[in-house]
Amino acid sequence: MSSESFTHKKKDVSLDAARHVIDSARRAAEAIGVAMNIAVVDDGNNLVAFERMDGAWLGSIDIAQGKAYTARAFDMSTRDLAPLCQPGQSLFGIHATNDGRLVVFPGGIPLEKNGEVVGAIGVSGGAVEQDQVVAEAGAEAF
Repeated sequence: MSSESFTHKKKDVSLDAARHVIDSARRAAEAIGVAMNIAVVDDGNNLVAFERMDGAWLGSIDIAQGKAYTARAFDMSTRDLAPLCQPGQSLFGIHATNDGRLVVFPGGIPLEKNGEVVGAIGVSGGAVEQDQVVAEAGAEAF
């Protein structure tokens, strides 16, 4: 096989795009004075890039990645998913599926290109509303 057989598909969430999203999110986190963990996944829900700001909680690494995974898995913001997962609601208990990877509170947002979800950002390290604000800054940069 020639090397031409191994051409790479152009990704909608390239490493450069993911870094741009993370940089924008990091600036928002710095503006509010909270160290965050920031994850970006592609359309296949594969981690493209991750950053742990100095001093960000170690326990939030998996949470940030889980928020990105969840936002892409359901193509919706984890903020919008959260109310559906409460006791008595139709998706109660969903957080226990997918090998425990789902995180159902604010801070995960799908990344869209031409109206189609092509990835997601997940942020964790502050109060959930702070996580949401930082994730929104990253998603808007995409």
